[in-house]
Amino acid sequence: MRKKTIACMLGCLLCLHVTAQMEKFETHENPILWADTPDPDVIRVGDTFYMVTTTMHMAPGAPVMRSKDLVNWELASYVYDRLTDSPRYGLQQGTVYGRGQWATSLKYHKGKFYALFAPNEAGDMGRSYLYSADDAAGPWTLVSRLPHFHDCSLLFDDDGRVYVLYGTGRICELTTDLQGVVEGSDHQLFTAEADETGILEGSRMVKHNGRYYLLMISQVWAPGRYRREVCYRSDNIQGPYEKKVILQSPLKGFPHVGQGTIVDTEHGDWFGIIFQDRGAVGRVVTLMPCRWLDGWPMLGDEEGRVPDRMRPVRSGQPRQPITVSDDFSAPTLDLHWQWNHNPVDKAWSLGERPGWLRLRTSRIADNLYTAPNTLTQRMEGPRCSGVVKLDVSRLREGDRAGFCAFNGHSGVLTVEKKGKQFALTMSETVVHLSQKEKNVERVDETVRATVNFKQPQVWLRIDGDFTLNSDKATFWYSLDGQQWSRIGSDYQMRFDWQRLFMGTRYAVFCYATKRKGGYVDVESFSYQREEDRPSTAD
Repeated sequence: MRKKTIACMLGCLLCLHVTAQMEKFETHENPILWADTPDPDVIRVGDTFYMVTTTMHMAPGAPVMRSKDLVNWELASYVYDRLTDSPRYGLQQGTVYGRGQWATSLKYHKGKFYALFAPNEAGDMGRSYLYSADDAAGPWTLVSRLPHFHDCSLLFDDDGRVYVLYGTGRICELTTDLQGVVEGSDHQLFTAEADETGILEGSRMVKHNGRYYLLMISQVWAPGRYRREVCYRSDNIQGPYEKKVILQSPLKGFPHVGQGTIVDTEHGDWFGIIFQDRGAVGRVVTLMPCRWLDGWPMLGDEEGRVPDRMRPVRSGQPRQPITVSDDFSAPTLDLHWQWNHNPVDKAWSLGERPGWLRLRTSRIADNLYTAPNTLTQRMEGPRCSGVVKLDVSRLREGDRAGFCAFNGHSGVLTVEKKGKQFALTMSETVVHLSQKEKNVERVDETVRATVNFKQPQVWLRIDGDFTLNSDKATFWYSLDGQQWSRIGSDYQMRFDWQRLFMGTRYAVFCYATKRKGGYVDVESFSYQREEDRPSTAD
């Protein structure tokens, strides 16, 4: 009997140990995406979740990701390849920095995916786009162009009627063919209360148990200035609506979390997916429980806080990186790359020199911010490192090629041809844009260091540190890919909504300042992200 008791105790201890180990293995640190993925909208179709986020002036745009566990997100497609309402989308006659695709609403209805967004533009460029697809992996087809719906949410109601919620509490009904707005249906549902002293936007409408729930971000300009997520609910889509604050929580020393949505699982559990501003890396995605209390979707743990760690909805899912290395050996460009504005297709190639990406100069540009065909991927926290190997032998006088931490404030490594040798500079740049057309009025450039070299190949490296109160980038070069030399000083990266309104990105560029025709070949982009600490139960 004693032996059985001891064996039972040992078995229990082993069970507890295994359970503890599983808990350690299955927890993931918030944010679940420590990269620029703002304005998330998430839906579930069967056992798969789908998310769309904002990439504004990047092309292709409106990235659609899928996941089985709400933690690991695989890039499936983009809603569009390019926007063409204006030459500004191609960096001509102005720019669309900080504009373009914003806050897309993602829905699934009768076997089709729908994506609705409005560029943050005035006039015809501000007309909304409605796309559809049979599969989230695409292809996506343009359904209609609609009036401008700022930060909108599409809703297919149970009675077959279709609505758009947008702005600050506005609603309209769409025609059954989704080609326009039902006459007389556009009106204000409610006005912001006195305690809403800042923005109130980011509409996400969810219907649950016959009730309508409109989630919005609220930024209060009271002392301390904070963001929060609020919810307006009603038994009738036309109101009246009542409001409740459903989340007001900072996370790990960074500002309060706000703007996103809620989604359910196959088993009836609910979660919130809400972004948080994290300085130069951009706006990151956090995951949290959603608890239905008295008919309200309360976000966070039992104390209303965003948890430091979360367990995935489904265990054992493979990690899906949002930024990837690339040896450019594939016949098509990896989905994780995005161009800064629409590219000049004839000026880049993966086939002219197999195993290399060729970036040709196609027009004269005064600076990095007006240069076409700058290729980018997101930088990530907490720390990351990116390396490009360049063949600069075919640069012409006046060409500028290199690698940078790209934003309105950029840290830049630039290679230029100087007679029979090359000069590598590390510089800091700041772009100044006009308010209306986003014309580049000037670029302030401060050169911090210069080195000369003669060989045709060079490796450039940028390390990023996005930990609390850091946002630093450091710059390196190598002539053999093994021995690295530091160049320039620590660079203070920044997030500036008045300039590019995005998180800092790795960017590879090549442009001409005198005459076109030169080019740079890129053999590889090697990327590493410092993984979160090994998962441990708190």
